[in-house]
Amino acid sequence: MTRRLRILALLAGLAVPALPPPAEAQTRGGSPTLDAIRARGALVCGTSPDLPGFAFLGERGEFSGLYIDFCKAVAAAVLGDAAKVRYVPTTYANRLTALQAGEIDILSSNTTWTMPREAALGLMFTGVLFYDGQGFLVSRKLGVASAKQLDGASVCVQPGTTTEKNLADYFRASGMRLNPVVIESVEEIRNALVAGRCDAFTVGTSTLAAFREGLGDRKEDYIVLPEIISKEPLGPVVRKGDERFFDVVRWTQNAMILAEEFGITSGNLASRMDDAQPDVQRLLGRSDDFGAMLGLNRQWAVDIIRQVGNLGEVWNRHVAPMGLPRGRNALYTEGGLQYAPPIR
Repeated sequence: MTRRLRILALLAGLAVPALPPPAEAQTRGGSPTLDAIRARGALVCGTSPDLPGFAFLGERGEFSGLYIDFCKAVAAAVLGDAAKVRYVPTTYANRLTALQAGEIDILSSNTTWTMPREAALGLMFTGVLFYDGQGFLVSRKLGVASAKQLDGASVCVQPGTTTEKNLADYFRASGMRLNPVVIESVEEIRNALVAGRCDAFTVGTSTLAAFREGLGDRKEDYIVLPEIISKEPLGPVVRKGDERFFDVVRWTQNAMILAEEFGITSGNLASRMDDAQPDVQRLLGRSDDFGAMLGLNRQWAVDIIRQVGNLGEVWNRHVAPMGLPRGRNALYTEGGLQYAPPIR
């Protein structure tokens, strides 16, 4: 179909078959981030060091958690080796500037996807790895069962976060008086809460669960109130201007979701390699080379599943032991929000 006829058909509202892109267009397009990762032989991952279950630096100097395993999955896809990750501990104050400055390749931490961060800071969220919401943790001794009973309370909150604004908005809308206690360090907040300087601590429920777990033998002395006062979609962040790396990070998560949907795990991967299901064959690189479109090898998803596992495996490894229900973070087939587009 000539260009003129195509335009006329479009104006007439007729269906027009898509023109296939030239073969070279499917694999072209450089990525300075991927080039840098391959040159240094490691992915540089900015993350938190103090969120048990999500991103935690242990006594032996090893990071673990949901966000850590995601960086491992990206490294497996790009370098074929999930161990080739260099972790950079970040704070709520410096995490976004570290990414903007190129000090890290990816930020995988408790970072909320908001419009200003994407529209004004030159950053892009590749997806939602954890659907969260802001809540409150209080001591049982306080004797409250609802956030509506916190009028005049001293509330610990971290600076430079969406939680700080959400807290002020919630108290203002509820007609309650607020005494914010602004502390950046989670350890200092823990000490302040135990010492009674704060009546409550507010942040996303994932962090509250990790924080409560960190209280050890005293965790039963504290409860999470039922109110959820915000939407906190948390996900990996990359710099704008490198669409190829953005695609790699986005489809790393999609591959982990699809693997769980298809029932493919790190344990049964070998037995599923000859699965006749077309969707499975495409995911595992048995038919067509979709990896080439991302600038990766044919079995990029196989490397992710074999070395890290599917999304459910990662959840069960790190988050489930804390007693946090999967809820909205389950697959869409289980009533959750995790849904991946097809590879085809």
